[in-house]
Amino acid sequence: MSNIEKTLTPTLVKKLWVAFVLLVILMGAAYIFTTGYLTNKHNQAITQRVNAKVAEHVIQEKFQNASPFLEDGSVNKELFGDLMHDMMAVNRRIEVYLLNELGEIRYSVVLDHNENEPSKRVSLAPINSFIQTKGNEFIVGDDPLNPNEPKIFSAAPFDINGKKGFIYIILAGKEFQLISDNLLGRYFTKLGIGATLLTMLFAAIIGMLSIWFLTKNLRLITHTVRKFREGDLDIRIENPEKSDIAVFAHSFNEMADSIVGNMDKMKSVDTLRRELIANVSHDLRTPLAILKGYVETLQMKKDSLTEEQKQEYLQITHDNIDKLSNLINQLFDYSKLEAEQIAPIKEPFSITELSHDLIAKFKVLAEQKKISLQLDNPKSNYMVFADVSLVERALQNLIENAIKYTEEGGKVTLSLLKKGKNIEINITDTGTGIPVNEQPFIFDRYKQVDKSTKKQGYGLGLAIVKKIMELHGTTITVLSKPREGSSFVFNLPAYQV
Repeated sequence: MSNIEKTLTPTLVKKLWVAFVLLVILMGAAYIFTTGYLTNKHNQAITQRVNAKVAEHVIQEKFQNASPFLEDGSVNKELFGDLMHDMMAVNRRIEVYLLNELGEIRYSVVLDHNENEPSKRVSLAPINSFIQTKGNEFIVGDDPLNPNEPKIFSAAPFDINGKKGFIYIILAGKEFQLISDNLLGRYFTKLGIGATLLTMLFAAIIGMLSIWFLTKNLRLITHTVRKFREGDLDIRIENPEKSDIAVFAHSFNEMADSIVGNMDKMKSVDTLRRELIANVSHDLRTPLAILKGYVETLQMKKDSLTEEQKQEYLQITHDNIDKLSNLINQLFDYSKLEAEQIAPIKEPFSITELSHDLIAKFKVLAEQKKISLQLDNPKSNYMVFADVSLVERALQNLIENAIKYTEEGGKVTLSLLKKGKNIEINITDTGTGIPVNEQPFIFDRYKQVDKSTKKQGYGLGLAIVKKIMELHGTTITVLSKPREGSSFVFNLPAYQV
């Protein structure tokens, strides 16, 4: 047995074999029963066809010179006695009945011994059908000795001296039927044994070929699954659309692609996580070192420092604590966004009012750097349908970023513009700009664009903005040229009042 054949589960093979054997047995039994039934009917039809004219011959031969009735109207028993001797020479198993035109039995010649009394009447419907078809069709009629067992018969009408009736002859009596059933039983026992053995032989051969053929694709798929489980991540089911179980084959290939894709994504995430930890550790180390240095200085030289120096050191300490707090908050927010623990709660709100609030909030910081911060198109009140807190966080990060990278005397503009069913939000600065080759990466986690500068990198700010846009089903794009400034643009759905 090949390795591929071994991959098929034995339980499935056993079930297939059991089902196949049961099917063969049922088919064999049905074949024997059907063959026996049809053969028996065939033999009866032959017997009836051969003896179809017997009743007619009886009337022609016996009633031509003598009447079946005496002058007093009684039955001519002597005539029927002669008829009995003639019948014995032909067939000792037949039954002869004299019927009137209503089907009532006037007399009978029964050579078979039977403890049952014959019935008094015979149904005329089969007799009339037999006469109309001239015995050319297979028809069974009543057996007066066994009313519940219809038998083959021969019948013919007579009309003698004004008396009408039928000669009704049962061609296969009870004893004949017993002998016939016994012989047929023996015949079909032998036939059944021989046919069963022969059928089982061919069934075994056909079954092996059928099971092998039917499970060929399943074995191949099982083999492929095991190879994938053992570490061969590139293996796939070839030509899945040609498989007998194409749905399963396609599902496995899609599952394998998904697993490999997730593994690659996990590797990428792990790599980015390491870079993030390294970058965050670096940025945490700098303010912590500054904090430690100034705190130690305050402790060691507290008596020699002037009040102005103390206030300066405390202010520096306070600023670095803010930096640490902001960094930690960013890291916490980004981790929740990446873990999809934040679901946007969308509602209609005025993006114009939110922009006014943010401009006022960052006005002091911009003035400290002598930067012009303004809102373009402030008179139009635009309504959007989004999560107000997340949009506020995104705008806050973009404005902070723009102020950080804009030189003294520069300009930062937040503009709002209605475009179709959306509101376009654009944050533009006149800062240092972003090199073209760096622009595709600025939304990565903790990507520092210009490593030659001493400025802190973009950190998690833009990465958080990108995640917020993804939660709103939109994207953010950057348009920038070195030394000419940058523009960050995104759209939000306008709220239709």
